[in-house]
Amino acid sequence: MTELSPAERYAAARARAARERSQLGAFVATMDFDLDPFQIEACEALETGRGVLVAAPTGAGKTVVGEFAVHLALAQGRKAFYTTPIKALSNQKYGDLARRYGAERVGLLTGDTSINGDAQVVVMTTEVLRNMLYAGSQALDGLGFVVMDEVHYLADRFRGPVWEEVIIHLSDDVQLVSLSATVSNAEEFGDWLEMVRGDTAVVVSEHRPVPLWQHVMTGASDGVDMHDLYAGHVDPTAPGTNPPINPDLALALRRAAPTFGRGGGRGGGRGSRDQDRTRGGRPQRAVHRASRLAVVDALDGDGLLPAIYFIFSRSGCEGALSACLASGLRLTSPAQADEIRAFVEERCSTIPPSDLGVLGYVTWLEGLTRGFAAHHAGMLPLFKETVEQLFARGLIKVVFATETLALGINMPARTVVLEKLVKWDGRTHADMTPGEYTQLTGRAGRRGIDIEGHAVVVEHPGLDPVALAGLASRRLYPLRSSFRPTYNMAVNLVGQVGRVRSREVLETSFAQFQADRGVVGLAKQAQTHAEALAGYAEAMTCDRGDFSEYAALRRKISAREQDLSRKDAGRRRAQVAESLASLRRGDVLLIPAGRRPGHAVVIDQGAIQEFDGPRPTVLMVDRQVRRLSATELTAPVEVVARMRIPKGFNARQPASRRDLAASMRAELGAFVDDGVGRRGKGRASGADDPELEQLRRQLKAHPCHACPDREAHARWGERWSKLDQEHRALLRRISGRTGTIARSFDHICDVLTTLGYLAPYPDGDSTDDLDVTTHGQTLQRLYAENDLLLAECLRRGAWKGLDPAGLAAVVSTVVYSARRESHEAEPHLPGGPHGPLSRALDETVRIWSELDDLESSHRLDATSELDLGLVEPIHRWASGRALDSVLRSSELAAGDFVRWCKQVIDVLDQISGAAPDAAMRQTAERGVRALRRGVVAYSSV
Repeated sequence: MTELSPAERYAAARARAARERSQLGAFVATMDFDLDPFQIEACEALETGRGVLVAAPTGAGKTVVGEFAVHLALAQGRKAFYTTPIKALSNQKYGDLARRYGAERVGLLTGDTSINGDAQVVVMTTEVLRNMLYAGSQALDGLGFVVMDEVHYLADRFRGPVWEEVIIHLSDDVQLVSLSATVSNAEEFGDWLEMVRGDTAVVVSEHRPVPLWQHVMTGASDGVDMHDLYAGHVDPTAPGTNPPINPDLALALRRAAPTFGRGGGRGGGRGSRDQDRTRGGRPQRAVHRASRLAVVDALDGDGLLPAIYFIFSRSGCEGALSACLASGLRLTSPAQADEIRAFVEERCSTIPPSDLGVLGYVTWLEGLTRGFAAHHAGMLPLFKETVEQLFARGLIKVVFATETLALGINMPARTVVLEKLVKWDGRTHADMTPGEYTQLTGRAGRRGIDIEGHAVVVEHPGLDPVALAGLASRRLYPLRSSFRPTYNMAVNLVGQVGRVRSREVLETSFAQFQADRGVVGLAKQAQTHAEALAGYAEAMTCDRGDFSEYAALRRKISAREQDLSRKDAGRRRAQVAESLASLRRGDVLLIPAGRRPGHAVVIDQGAIQEFDGPRPTVLMVDRQVRRLSATELTAPVEVVARMRIPKGFNARQPASRRDLAASMRAELGAFVDDGVGRRGKGRASGADDPELEQLRRQLKAHPCHACPDREAHARWGERWSKLDQEHRALLRRISGRTGTIARSFDHICDVLTTLGYLAPYPDGDSTDDLDVTTHGQTLQRLYAENDLLLAECLRRGAWKGLDPAGLAAVVSTVVYSARRESHEAEPHLPGGPHGPLSRALDETVRIWSELDDLESSHRLDATSELDLGLVEPIHRWASGRALDSVLRSSELAAGDFVRWCKQVIDVLDQISGAAPDAAMRQTAERGVRALRRGVVAYSSV
């Protein structure tokens, strides 16, 4: 180490003395560990008045910078807001800060929880702060610092846009502290923050304070073996690109015994022979599966507990828990078991005894006292939080978890186990990304406790160690904006600053910033196109004449033929529309062409006034209900029979659809498939078109027509024409990149103006000067994802006359979305198919359908479809039924039911403050009280 000169020693001493006299020195004096260089750099920038973006690995200690912001706020007599993406993380951070600064100085706001909201330091979810900004809340007075923990969450498709709204709308004098996982474009994100927030320091650290070792656990005939992933000479903290694989691991994988179906063991997930053999249709090598119990035994024997064991399946987590219980496994001492039991009994004392049996309390407690537990979204929130607290206290040794533990919650472990590198993303089984791998394994290694952490991947079919090394060695992933304008955002912005200024505000979003930067690459592509076009033009040069002129004539002929064909198709569409307009309820049709030809019966003739013509609703012979439109049919429908529709027919009931389809088949008899698959035919009627004949004569008279190399020139001409079209489209994309967010905002404003939520000023320009109407003021207070549908249902009185349970049930259709596509029968509706709830549901569906058409015509993403899967459980619970009765009537897990209940409560809360009539507001308030009871009423703080 080079010795410092006297001058350098003097300068270092002065810097140390200045730091000790600073607020950072006072803050460090309260810590029981020394700060890392990146933490010091970020805190020093913060104390000088700059905003800060900190990008560092999970577990590196980013939150220290956020806590220093809180310290500065208290020292300066200003307020600090600490925001997080999820309630669980807010709850945890509230506890940390309350213990540090005193409960009287710290508050919590998470939508369903409000504690000391006027405190100098308030922890909240980001949505709460967004709502404050739009409402102009007095709580913002004196705000000096906002910490945005896990700010990379702005990439989240559903809630990410809220983060950008907050960043854009915060007052200029508020210092922003952004804490992010390590991302590859931190500088780009920092540049945007500098643009919208002013001077911002970007502090990036890729150093992980606790080294992380990478392993693979393989099955063996006598147990399990754990191998390092990398070759011995590779530094696991800096493996570089394409690090070499441990040869012993490669050998073990090659020698895996070819035995199928034997690896499931106790809790190992016994698979079928076909499942073991294939993945994605490709043959796979069979392996001895290391059972979950064997993996836990091995980790315990090697002193690598506590561990988080990621399984990515709720049933898998519960299966692992059952296997451990059945095996007699015990990881705790008698004293620890007694401590766990006392803690759990105290925590769960608020749950009614009648519900404990329904929730599997006894089995859950038995696992806890033995040192292991499951953790997934289907669990009761109280149970999950109890597991988290026991794990943090070192009493729980193994948690079998889904991704519910992947974000933010402080549950550090010595080891993280991944059962597979493939997980369900809501639509399909997808390979894990480097960012996801880093987020999960980053929980291994407890700072100040462990000298190293361990990431263990259990061998499974399809495991490629080279691909695993790529995941483990690439810790960077790009941050991409998911920002998009919403209806609620539009009315709030227009109400605050007007339409013109709103467009300017939206153009400062990170999404637009990234789009504009992408123009550079497109411009380079356009330059390449221009050079190629020049080459093509030279290649099609003809000595007989101007071949570009000749090629243009050929294109005009082709265009004219296509135009005539479209006109002919237009005539056919008119015939189709006419055939649809003549239909009546009970007509049995032959649909001879289109996407789904076949027979159907009309159950609703539709409205003639629809903008694309009549759209009758029909029941197909396969019992599917669909709406016909002239745009999807290529030939007129033909009425082949008539039948009576039963008076009590309800298209939402599978039994009604089945019976009517059977009656239709009987009516059609042997002709049920007659004509299916026929397609309407037509050809362009160009034979007697004067314009087309004139173009053809000009083509034959052109000098290039007689050129012997005409077709060779024509091929070059076609290439030139095709590339020219691509080039023009590219130029349009380049010009279109500017203002893409603002154009989407314009479409939204058009929809809102059409529906009467925005209106032109009486003396203003209808394009640029808009005002928020009375209906728009209702929409301003509705923040749910389907905000416009909620507003329309309230405006049209679709839910008038419902009791609190009925209102809660119908609101559930707007917020609920099943985890997977469901084919369950229609739910039983209290009051029957003609009762108030059923009528309200029918009206809600009709309003949704109209909005869907309107949004489609304005080129906007459609409002989410309604899901009736929660109607009966919510109605039962709001009517006072027991938890056992509610869960027995559905396949919902307790945790899912509580989570959806709280979302319905959140929307009912909004309705109670936004509904235009007092009766609806009172019903919503009563609905909140009806739902907020028992396990749903439990407060997590």
